[in-house]
Amino acid sequence: MKTFETLSEALADLKKRGYIHDFNLHPHWIECPPLNIQLKPTEFHVDEVHRFEGMTNPDDSSILMAIQSTSGIKGILVDAYGVYAESLSPEMIKRLTIDSRTSH
Repeated sequence: MKTFETLSEALADLKKRGYIHDFNLHPHWIECPPLNIQLKPTEFHVDEVHRFEGMTNPDDSSILMAIQSTSGIKGILVDAYGVYAESLSPEMIKRLTIDSRTSH
């Protein structure tokens, strides 16, 4: 897996590799509003995870996930580091990790 210096560099690379949709996180699913889809934890997997620390404030850290649905839709999920961890279902917490598939 590649290492990136900045979030914008990682986003640009992932978009070149087909991760073109933006996903939003909810406690029990992720969604892509422009496609009008909601994906349950069993309907997607995480291909890559990249963490970025804030330059001046650790609270500015973020996490970037490259996600692919079981139907082949590729997208990204950007979230503040751990902000929603307490409100996520156990299934979502388990799914929002890199699985055993080989990264593309």
